[in-house]
Amino acid sequence: MNHAIQIPEFDPALIARYDVAGPRYTSYPTAPQFHGDFDERALRAAIRASNEDPIPRPLSIYVHVPFCVSPCFYCGCNRIITRDVGKADRYLERLYREIELVARLFDRDRQVTQLHFGGGTPNFLDVPRMQELMGVLARHFSFSQGHGREFGIEIDPRFADADYIRGLGELGFNRISVGIQDFDPAVQAAVNRIQSVAQTREVLEAARASGFRSTSVDLIYGLPRQTVAGFERTLDEVIALASDRVAVYAYAHLPEMFKAQRQIKAGELPDPATRLALIGCALARLNEAGYVYVGMDHFARGDDELVSAQRAGTLQRNFQGYSTHGECDIVGLGVSAIGRIGDSYSQSARDLTGYYAALDNGHLPIARGLSLNMDDLIRREVIGQLMCYGELDMLEFSTQHGIVFAEYFSAELERLRALAGDGLVTLDERMIRVAPRGRLLLRIVAMCFDVYLGKAAAPRFSRAI
Repeated sequence: MNHAIQIPEFDPALIARYDVAGPRYTSYPTAPQFHGDFDERALRAAIRASNEDPIPRPLSIYVHVPFCVSPCFYCGCNRIITRDVGKADRYLERLYREIELVARLFDRDRQVTQLHFGGGTPNFLDVPRMQELMGVLARHFSFSQGHGREFGIEIDPRFADADYIRGLGELGFNRISVGIQDFDPAVQAAVNRIQSVAQTREVLEAARASGFRSTSVDLIYGLPRQTVAGFERTLDEVIALASDRVAVYAYAHLPEMFKAQRQIKAGELPDPATRLALIGCALARLNEAGYVYVGMDHFARGDDELVSAQRAGTLQRNFQGYSTHGECDIVGLGVSAIGRIGDSYSQSARDLTGYYAALDNGHLPIARGLSLNMDDLIRREVIGQLMCYGELDMLEFSTQHGIVFAEYFSAELERLRALAGDGLVTLDERMIRVAPRGRLLLRIVAMCFDVYLGKAAAPRFSRAI
């Protein structure tokens, strides 16, 4: 099925009315539903079942490197601030144990077609350490040698140069994501991340020269001291850098959850009107520069694989955002890493003490997870289609899943009709379609199908915009 790609309509008043907290739906059910009853034994059973599938899925590996040299005050990631490289060596020792334990559970003929290093700061590891880590992974897993394999890494350009990027290229990395957030000096000072355009350009140009086939940069709006004029200058610089993809994330100020954010003065955060103007500015400028709005916070050039996958109906959403490798089982490695094997999710211990203790005793460091029931699977498919394509064929979905959509989701369709009254979606007997003015509010549409929202104590989520 071919899907048309719509340009979102920016309606500040409508967005303000629906700008409530909600999940980002990188998974469904979302991580707050994971529980400790899902343990190492449950993960082993999930891997066995996935090996026995008639057509075994390829593998996607996520490696978490938690270390950062200095704190960025906006950050909500699982990271450890240190300049002691010895901590990296102690971490790698345990990570190698985990790789060995996990890899032996998978059939050897299941190829790794996607690899992603996240953090923290993955380039905390120098090239020799990265070379050793890639060697351990290659010995224990079967790396695909096909042209379509995607080996990506997140880079902080303050701690990487052209030689480092060339070294990564020689190790097989072919996608790079570079954090920027904002080039405005006042904003950088407020969030403790001083980074020049020249540093960023050096990394991106080195990646292209080293054969990386895709470059991406990350921005954040809603940071302290941000102004529309300053963000416009940042966007001008970003467009001149000519990366293939641009992510524009909303800053979620949750100082009660993330200690570093307590360094940010709440009075310096942009007011709601300015915050909306910032994302409106990004939409307009990136659209003018030829970037296509894929969904949520992602923009890509018209010839990018994400855009092609969206048109072709093969786009997927996972813990790294939008992906063209959604058919994979995801193997999460490292502290706090999340995996998705078959119809299950699992997460490793979120602190080094628990992570090290499990591995030192010969166990997988699984702290929590979830086995999905049939209702979870059906709802995950609905939410995934809406988040990726902005439309759903209810008749076709009913046939595929053996349900009568209008009966199974009668309450959910009532909620959608309320959204239709504001022009966010259109409904007929067969199709649900997100309208252009609802494209920026995909999370609000998806929330209509989330059976867990409103149950017990609601976890803290970021706002929709």
